[in-house]
Amino acid sequence: MQSSTEHRRILEGVRVLDLTQFLAGPHATLLLAGLGAEVIRVDNPKTGDALSDSPLYYGKDGPSFDKQNETDLGVAFLKRLRAKKSITIDLKSSEGRSLLQDLAKCSDVLVENYSVGVTERLQISWPDLKDVNEKLIYCSITGYGSCGPDAKRRSYDVTTQAMSGLMSITGQPGAPPTKAGSALADTISAVFAFSGILAALYHRERTGVGQFVDVSMVDGLFSLLFDEPLDCYGRLGLDYQQGNRVLRFSPFNTFPTRNGWLVIGCGTDAMWKALCQVVGRDDLADHDDWGRMAWRVANNNQVESLISHWSVEQTTERAVESLDSVGVVSSAVQNIEDLLRWPHLLDRGMITTVEHPLLGPLGGLKAAGFPLKFSEAHSGYDTPAAVTGTHTPGILRDCLGLSDSRIEELRASGII
Repeated sequence: MQSSTEHRRILEGVRVLDLTQFLAGPHATLLLAGLGAEVIRVDNPKTGDALSDSPLYYGKDGPSFDKQNETDLGVAFLKRLRAKKSITIDLKSSEGRSLLQDLAKCSDVLVENYSVGVTERLQISWPDLKDVNEKLIYCSITGYGSCGPDAKRRSYDVTTQAMSGLMSITGQPGAPPTKAGSALADTISAVFAFSGILAALYHRERTGVGQFVDVSMVDGLFSLLFDEPLDCYGRLGLDYQQGNRVLRFSPFNTFPTRNGWLVIGCGTDAMWKALCQVVGRDDLADHDDWGRMAWRVANNNQVESLISHWSVEQTTERAVESLDSVGVVSSAVQNIEDLLRWPHLLDRGMITTVEHPLLGPLGGLKAAGFPLKFSEAHSGYDTPAAVTGTHTPGILRDCLGLSDSRIEELRASGII
């Protein structure tokens, strides 16, 4: 959808201080970088970024659980820190905090995902910085938000999935609590943070005032899962775990085929009639019972048994072709290998080769491209993850006006 003509990026000229770690925060700032923001990571000069030294690693010899070479870097580092600059500042020192305050004066956004209370101890919280720059947008991502009885509890993605109720509704009926296959709590909170920051930038454009953006991982996940009528399930005698079913529609599930798995989503009675044609059961298309969505939902087991008897005799490819021909929504269940060679994703630029900051392109390591396409703006990740501290001298010189001798003093004293 992007024009071949070179356009400005939507967030070009917006400077973001990135004090994030692990996944939720880095993914939020990655999205901002994809829109052209100047994202400046601020890491500890002694320890660097934790992701760079966390397995899995990737280097000239491919992936490994342990470093095989000095140039090996964490896969998460290589993927999540694309299109970002890197500086190091010791935020536990008074001089380091002073540097951060000076950077906040000339920045638009600050993003952090420390545990509640850490920024207060470091004296870099929203109350500490809002007087330094009244236009600053300060986004905090935490497990439970900045207020509430559980605000100070620490959290990981899996504990957020547990506390939000997601694990209790995932999996087949009667199965143990099950987390989603990917870190949904982290990535969903990242998208909410991204959205909140964009909204705050728009608000500032109209009012000239910055603000605090409070992102709770639990809030975000709960707001999405509770769109479903889960509070009605108990009164209807339904199990909260429904596997791959969607209880508003039937059939709506995964079905076995001769060579894999198939998903069929039958969202209307008209689609049911078309499905009956494909499976050779025209007699059920307008049946007094089978022809009604409400009856099919209440009798899902019978409906799914009928469809499974048909699907297991088909190849996945043939089944999808037959269903597509009559307008029934369906899909093969693709695995990661399928996705990496899917022409559709390749055509849309969604599969990219990861570059190593020292070794160049790593042909065997792929990452997702930027997921938003614009007709009048350029987007995407154009530079590899930077070696920790690469941009420290340049940013302190260009943004803060520090001399080379002062920068060397700070380096010698371990402040940067």
